[in-house]
Amino acid sequence: NPGYKNFLDHELPEALKCGAPIIVSIAGSSSSEFREIAAYAEKRGAHAVELNLSCPHVAKMGLDIGADPEAVYDVVKEVKSFLKIPVYVKLGLSDKIVEAACKAEKAGADAIVAINTVKAMAIDIYSKKPILSAKYGGLSGSAIHHIAVRCIYDIYEAVSVPLIGVGGVEDWKTAVELILAGASAVQIGSAIAVKGLKIFKEVCLGLKEYLKLNGFSSVKDIVGLSHKL
Repeated sequence: NPGYKNFLDHELPEALKCGAPIIVSIAGSSSSEFREIAAYAEKRGAHAVELNLSCPHVAKMGLDIGADPEAVYDVVKEVKSFLKIPVYVKLGLSDKIVEAACKAEKAGADAIVAINTVKAMAIDIYSKKPILSAKYGGLSGSAIHHIAVRCIYDIYEAVSVPLIGVGGVEDWKTAVELILAGASAVQIGSAIAVKGLKIFKEVCLGLKEYLKLNGFSSVKDIVGLSHKL
């Protein structure tokens, strides 16, 4: 890991050439560390930052912070006090995810992102040991999709800031499901490994056709629609 400055000095400028808004996802172990990295990302041209308070298998970071609503508030408040660009807060699966989302909003978050991978384990039956050296890893993909849908649904009823849905988006149907639950946008990760970058075009075309066939003119028309029927 070359460190955040190396990435932001060399990789971010290349990403910015594509012309699309670039959101830099950052992680840290304290409010001051998040502030430092976020400020540098803003300085180097990021259009927004995402605070990763959701990685489930790194000690004293990620979900260890995100599962504590007060800690979420402190981190977001610290970063928002220094930045002018939007701050998105990515939360992971915990029994306090809705409370954490509310605290993030109260601290000034511009959007909530949910969820991240889910803490899981695989054991090699021949060595009889966990496959990963850290024992635990993050489970992603279709296995967590309906957990993500439920989390977005619950958070939507508790906050007023936009939501970004994450978890098992592998086609336009799974994207629509998260949008109906309350997401204004979705993230795609694991499906890229299976389908490649074409997944983005597939989802966009499928979503566009779904809207047309159902008499909607915009994605905004179906955001959170499952709450209103």
